[in-house]
Amino acid sequence: MAAETPATPGRVARGGSGIARNTAIFSLLTGLSRIAGLVREVVASSYFGTSGAFSAFTIAFQIPNLVRSLFADAAISAAFVPVFTELLEKGERRDAYRLASAFVVIITAALTTVTVLFTLVAPVVMPALTGDFSPALDDLTVGLSRVLFPIVLLLGLNGLFVGILNAQDHFTIPALAPLVWNFVIIGLLVALKPHYHGSAELYAYAIAVLAGTVVQLVMCMPVLFRLGFRFEFRGVRQSVADRRVRQVLTLMVPITLSLGIINFDLVINSLLGSTVSDATPRAIDAAFRLYMLPQGMFSVAVATVLFPALSRLATRKDVDGLRALTSTGVRQIALLLIPAAICTLVLAEPITRLVYQRGAFSSESTALVSEALFWFSFSLPFAGANLLLTRTFFSLQKPWIPTKLAGANLLANAIISLALYKPFGVAGLVIGTAVASAGPQINLRSSGNNRFLGNTSDGAAMTVIVQK
Repeated sequence: MAAETPATPGRVARGGSGIARNTAIFSLLTGLSRIAGLVREVVASSYFGTSGAFSAFTIAFQIPNLVRSLFADAAISAAFVPVFTELLEKGERRDAYRLASAFVVIITAALTTVTVLFTLVAPVVMPALTGDFSPALDDLTVGLSRVLFPIVLLLGLNGLFVGILNAQDHFTIPALAPLVWNFVIIGLLVALKPHYHGSAELYAYAIAVLAGTVVQLVMCMPVLFRLGFRFEFRGVRQSVADRRVRQVLTLMVPITLSLGIINFDLVINSLLGSTVSDATPRAIDAAFRLYMLPQGMFSVAVATVLFPALSRLATRKDVDGLRALTSTGVRQIALLLIPAAICTLVLAEPITRLVYQRGAFSSESTALVSEALFWFSFSLPFAGANLLLTRTFFSLQKPWIPTKLAGANLLANAIISLALYKPFGVAGLVIGTAVASAGPQINLRSSGNNRFLGNTSDGAAMTVIVQK
């Protein structure tokens, strides 16, 4: 398969056909993964509906997921890939793998420490985040969060391994692993649920998620070894002293803040939603899963495949190539996500009913989830384009511009959600997220200084390339 051809130092998937093939492969596998994720959600929703216990699981899962997005998985990959790619472009393959080995040590030490600390303080932290939950639901949230939190370490390492593979144009296994992750979770949930009773049945789901994450991590390792990666152990102090390691860690600070916005939005929605009703956090999460299906199939696929290519162009200081590739990617995302947004706007209730309404998921649950999906839909094209534009800045190793925009729009989301959640309930919460997603596009379009160059030829979107 084209996405799995052996890499050589500095090899690039040259030409539109190579990028198109990789995008098609990644998009297909990601689409299948999203469909499997919906099947997982259907199975879980048929068991647990929008119950308070399922809302406890949602919050328990979102906290490690937030930590993962800020300090692991996506943040590590986004900061690591430009520096790793730069070394490969210069023919310094051994140094590139030495950098990767150093990060295996740093990630393992740091995230293991964080996991142990969270396990100790969870009984204090989690009840402070659950609003008007009963003591029984608070206890359930604490227990579930302790089972789920080790995924932070697993996904931190996975983000590093995926970054190594993507930088060398290997996209098949990273795209296939989430599909397998979903199948493992579905199988274990069905197998383990009969062994628990009452609200404790959610522990079957938590254990399944943890096991699926282990499998996802292990899947990357054979390809890494085939590429020639060999782990070289160095102590944490020696690893951090490496100049390239410090370069990646420096990039991670703004990238961490920038990539965290959507997860902060979801946490804000869940925390405020728990004061609206026990069902609201789960309803918003279920709607978000539907919203992420076209997002994952199109914008995530385009941004993931283009990111290493953008990093190579940035290393070569090819600003014209960077501009052209970003413009093409934004147009593709708009072409695919605008119709998708219209479909979910118009068909929010039928889609929700078709996907979820069975078992414990009632017509009342459908009404709540479809209301959230309707308002999420407005942000779909904006969030998709912003994903690629943000990675364009990351490839240039200039991450503070999108980070500042992300901070401003996170604040806007919090203010709007606080103002609207009491009178409008779930709609008020999701409107805040929609505005936060659209905000970066508005700010980029209205920017009048010389740090931004040119529009796309058809005016479809701003191409944001920072002058060197």
